[in-house]
Amino acid sequence: MTSVVSSRGRDVRYGRDDETWDRMVEEGTLYLEDVARDADLTSYSALNAELVHGPGCRPFDFEQAADRAAVGYLLGRIVDHNYSRIGLMLSALVRHIDANEAGPGFSQLAQQMNLLDKNASRAAKREFWIGHVAQLHALYRGPSAS
Repeated sequence: MTSVVSSRGRDVRYGRDDETWDRMVEEGTLYLEDVARDADLTSYSALNAELVHGPGCRPFDFEQAADRAAVGYLLGRIVDHNYSRIGLMLSALVRHIDANEAGPGFSQLAQQMNLLDKNASRAAKREFWIGHVAQLHALYRGPSAS
């Protein structure tokens, strides 16, 4: 993780301060909850656009490795912020724009959280992701959803 201390003594990760990260976690959480209510998936690009449009954050440039890593860091913070409350990884709803699966960071985080075996096969990772998506859709749509 890229972390430096600014000249004002504030911790800055990937060129954004803690206040900005906190705002992005809040807005990202609200956006992903809306995606779950719609029983849908989203992409990194759509999440990026939502954060630029909503709280007016500087966009991530996916051509830059640091910004791709920063989005992973953001999704990890969103999971950290919400996991104890919902028992699921909201980041499961974010997939690669040209693929129907989560990025590798999803299964890596699940493994770090001991939710997924460290030696899980590709099929086991996909099954874990699909299960998470279904559970998130069910949780946010509620029992009265059809």
